[in-house]
Amino acid sequence: MSGAAVPAGSRELRRHLGLFDAVVIGLGSMVGAGIFASLAPAASAAGSGLLLGLALAAVVAYCNATSSARLAARYPQSGGTYVYGREQLGDFWGYLAGWGFVVGKTASCAAMALTVGSYVWPSQAHAVAIAAVVALTAVNYVGVQKAAWLTRVVVALVLAVLAAVVTACLTSGATDAARLDVGADASFGGVLQAAGLLFFAFAGYARIATLGEEVRDPERTIPRAIPLALGIALVVYAAVAVSVLLVLGPHRVAHTTAPLADAVRAAGLPGLAPVVRVGAAIAALGSLLALILGVSRTTLAMARDRHLPHTLAAVHPRFQVPHRAELAIGAVVAVLSATADVRGAIGFSSFGVLAYYAVANASAWTLAPDEGRPPRTVPIVGTAGCLVLAFALPLASVLAGVAVIAAGAAAYGLRKAIAHHA
Repeated sequence: MSGAAVPAGSRELRRHLGLFDAVVIGLGSMVGAGIFASLAPAASAAGSGLLLGLALAAVVAYCNATSSARLAARYPQSGGTYVYGREQLGDFWGYLAGWGFVVGKTASCAAMALTVGSYVWPSQAHAVAIAAVVALTAVNYVGVQKAAWLTRVVVALVLAVLAAVVTACLTSGATDAARLDVGADASFGGVLQAAGLLFFAFAGYARIATLGEEVRDPERTIPRAIPLALGIALVVYAAVAVSVLLVLGPHRVAHTTAPLADAVRAAGLPGLAPVVRVGAAIAALGSLLALILGVSRTTLAMARDRHLPHTLAAVHPRFQVPHRAELAIGAVVAVLSATADVRGAIGFSSFGVLAYYAVANASAWTLAPDEGRPPRTVPIVGTAGCLVLAFALPLASVLAGVAVIAAGAAAYGLRKAIAHHA
């Protein structure tokens, strides 16, 4: 389909993103959220088993990516698993997936905004976070094409900073291979919890699927872009995690709020630490940009079906974006950014997004062979992995996640009951 402008009265979005931009948007969603935010809590949970947790998270993410890619090719619409669950499993499961995604990713937005604030101006982190949310909501409001261009710049800068960190660590005399050994401090439960926390770092590839109405030739582009973005992110994460562990060891990684900056200092290059801080802020901005983009598209899809206020389904006649959904999400994230805690948001977000992908894998299982169904082991491993990792998260995150998902289910039931008796 061409990238021509959509008529002003249309309620559909414009298709003008190619393979490169789709991959970049997926990478922008992942690299900022993961490597700067997840390493320390994962090391705290698993110690020297952090790398096992990363591998396990990658396996689950691969299954989710494969299921999502097959479904996105069949349903190239905004909304991602909300649409897939609705079409393959029924209205309730689609709604529950969408609810888990919107709530979980809204928490991710706040975590990323606060990460920006903590690196740019630690004493005014909340104020900087709110300013970042306002600025990036404005960028998204004037069109996804501008957002994709900005994300391309952000990804290039962040990958350059991460390459500098890896090089500095691996070429220093501070490395010790013994620090990679999985010792007695790596319990099975700890590795599972680390995998659940590190999954937060992989969740961005779905942003490609939620942009299904804005990608050219989605049947070909989306299934290619998702595994490409995931594979690049995995290579980057593994290189950075190994490098940092070689220099700091798992105990020091677990007890720092800035493991990458501490690693380059320990490697004998303290002058590189400010560059890493800037890179972290840029990475978090890139992630926040793509997160707001993805949450607003799922909100648009749910509002179209009246699971959320229908006024949020409006598409701007000039910019061809769901402007009311973007403004609503931006306002909620700004409020959360004034009160939230970065680390607590990671676990809560992971629970909601793992629930979302459990529905995606179950939906992929129901595809017929001629509909692009993945090998049966993929949705089985994906569904089981999502559920195991979700309930292996810290107890506070599990309790909060269960409560919010249950509240969403109750709201769905109440709305159906009122509609039935109306």
